[in-house]
Amino acid sequence: MNRASGPLLFAQYAYPPNALGYCGPEDSDELLEYADSAVTDRGLVAIAQRFLGAWPYLSLIAAANARDPLDADVVEAYWVGNRLLDNVPGSLLAAHLTDRFDRPLKHGAADPVGLALLGGRPHHNFHVFAVYPWTGLLRAGPAADPLRVLDSCRISWGTVVAVDNEAADVSVRPLRYDNGRLRLGEPAVRRVQSGSRGRQLVHSAQPGDLVAVHWNWICDVLTRAQVSALRETTAYLLTLVNHALGRPAVGGALEPAMPGGRRKDLSHSSGTTSSGSTVA
Repeated sequence: MNRASGPLLFAQYAYPPNALGYCGPEDSDELLEYADSAVTDRGLVAIAQRFLGAWPYLSLIAAANARDPLDADVVEAYWVGNRLLDNVPGSLLAAHLTDRFDRPLKHGAADPVGLALLGGRPHHNFHVFAVYPWTGLLRAGPAADPLRVLDSCRISWGTVVAVDNEAADVSVRPLRYDNGRLRLGEPAVRRVQSGSRGRQLVHSAQPGDLVAVHWNWICDVLTRAQVSALRETTAYLLTLVNHALGRPAVGGALEPAMPGGRRKDLSHSSGTTSSGSTVA
C-alpha cells in the first residue's frame, strides 16, 4: 500500500468536517481536489495551516519530535496515533492547552488541562473527548445529539463490506453512552461516503479493507498496525475520560494502560482549563 505524503494525508482527514463548515478555511473543494489528484504544493500547505483546531496539535507533536508539522509521521500521529505521541508529556500538552484557549468551558471533573496532566495525548480523539464541550453535555440532558457529534467527529476504524459508486458500507463499532460512561458498542454496518461529484479522498478502498472513518467519510486505508494503534489510543482515552467524569471503567481500573504497555497515575489531578475549541 502506497503511503500518502503528509499534506495529502492531512487533506484526507481534514476534508469531511471542513466540507460541513465545522473547521478550517472555506476551501473544502480544494481539499477534495488535492486528495483526489494526489497533488502536493504550497497551496495545500497554506490551507492546512489555517485549520485552527488541528494545526496547533501538529505543531506541538512536530516540535517535540524535531519534525515538520506536515511530516507524514506527525500527521499520522495526530489522526491515527503512533510512537511520536510518546514524546509529548502530559505536562507539555497541559501547557499547550493553557496557552491556547482563553474562553471558559466548564467540563467539571473532565477539564482538558486536568486530563492532559493525567496522561492525555495530542491525538484528535483526545480533542474530541476532552476539549469539546460535548462530553460534559452527555450528563446534562438527552444524549442523542452530543453522542452523535462525538461519534462522528472521532476517528473510527472499520472494515469495508461493500463499495457502491460514491458510497460504501463499513462495519464499525459505534460510540455508546450508558451507565455514565462512554464505550464502544458491537460492530454495526454504517453507510458512509467514499466520493463526491466524481472525486474521492481514497481511491483504493475495496471490500475487506481496513479503513478510517471521519464524519461519515472513508478518509484512509489502514494497515493492521495502524488499526491497532488507533484502537489502543482510543480505548486509553475513553478510560481516561470515564475516570475523570467520576465513572471508572469496567473492572474499576484507575490506571489505564498507555499504548505500548506503560501506565499513567490517575490518582491525582490538577489544573483548570478554559477553552475556545474548534471542531476538526
